[in-house]
Amino acid sequence: MLYNFTDIPQSLMVNPGAEIQNSAYFGIPALSGIYAGAGSSEISLYDLFSDNGVDFNIKVKNAIYSLNKSDIQRVNQELEILNGGFKLGGLFNKDYISFGIYQELNFFNYWPEDLAILAYEGNATNIGRPFDLSHLSAKGELLTVFHVGFHRKVDDHFSFGVRGKLYSGVIDVSSRSNSGSFITSLGTDNTYRHTLISDVEIRTSGIASLREDDVDGATDVLNILKNKALLGGNLGVGFDFGITYKPSKEWTHTASIQDLGFIKQNKDIETYTLKGAYSLEGINLPFNNIVTGGGLSDNWQELIDDIEEALPYEIVNSSYTTMRPLKLNLASIYNFGERRSSKECNCATDDNSYINSVGIQFFAETHSRYPQAALTAFYYTRIGEWLKLKTTYTVDKFSKTNIGLGLSTHFANFNFYLLADNLIEYYNLANMNNASLQFGFNYIFPLRH
Repeated sequence: MLYNFTDIPQSLMVNPGAEIQNSAYFGIPALSGIYAGAGSSEISLYDLFSDNGVDFNIKVKNAIYSLNKSDIQRVNQELEILNGGFKLGGLFNKDYISFGIYQELNFFNYWPEDLAILAYEGNATNIGRPFDLSHLSAKGELLTVFHVGFHRKVDDHFSFGVRGKLYSGVIDVSSRSNSGSFITSLGTDNTYRHTLISDVEIRTSGIASLREDDVDGATDVLNILKNKALLGGNLGVGFDFGITYKPSKEWTHTASIQDLGFIKQNKDIETYTLKGAYSLEGINLPFNNIVTGGGLSDNWQELIDDIEEALPYEIVNSSYTTMRPLKLNLASIYNFGERRSSKECNCATDDNSYINSVGIQFFAETHSRYPQAALTAFYYTRIGEWLKLKTTYTVDKFSKTNIGLGLSTHFANFNFYLLADNLIEYYNLANMNNASLQFGFNYIFPLRH
């Protein structure tokens, strides 16, 4: 919803080439931008915890069988610590600089369909069915972003911008590109044969140090996290790019790419791997040795040794690189309804500004299997000089009835904005598949004409 809402200075964060409607601004520290969003396709908390007389175990069963490997669960959160911008003068009067720091939390998970069914049913009723280990695909990250942006208005028709970012990774956990299977079949030397073929990897950074013996209590944990957040973590770089093209007064086209970058994970690393193949048809117990003593434990240890040799479980500390989720925005806007002056002549103002806009926006974000996409139609209007409104209708993986509302208020150069989506579901928060909320406070210096 923030994209193309240019009355809000933070619109530069999603398109560094967006139109700028101030000579300078600064955000109220830690209050200029607060965002939280969560989504789950197919099921909601209401499906599990509603008081509708259905046994909870039945609800869990229905949830497990209603989800597949393409369903997703996600959580996103951002907090602006510092944000500001200002227009340059003199020879650089077409240029604008913005800067800031923000903290970001992301979690994204593809539902592990086969593993969930195996955990729920067990293998007794699934003889001959291979359970696919590639269904395990999840990523979580906590990081701080330091950024500076450059914007240039080339002429009345074209603007562009670029933002450079320095990432300080605090925590990263990911398990992607796994493969393998587990299958139980009829055996030859015993009733069943259990076969595991595995190429599974879980990569972590920033967690091992939290388990050290000298870490005592929440204070020590917070100090470790704070140090990593302030450039003491795993570092990376990234860029945002954006443009605004206005072929006429009525039409505006915009595009942006965010987080074209990476983080080099080379500190506080632990990677867990399970790679190999093993087939088990049970344990042949040496009866005589059990009677005389020591046989059972010796045989059990031999089995463990065989499994560890065939399926080596390792913890390695080699560095790895994580790519940031790349985001793409495209939009076309039609502007109409010229603003009228308050003079008796009721003539149009000189700046040829418009009070209404309609448009369509496409959004996509890369993930390990396929991009997550959304299509949004929106209407924007100004109510006097103090209130701007934007309404949206979005179709995506989570909902086909997502209606959102955004507002931006301006009193004595103070700006407050509030953006919320999926409004028709707010009467029952537990039944929502997707929701996001964003708000903030800024002080804006108006443009000088």
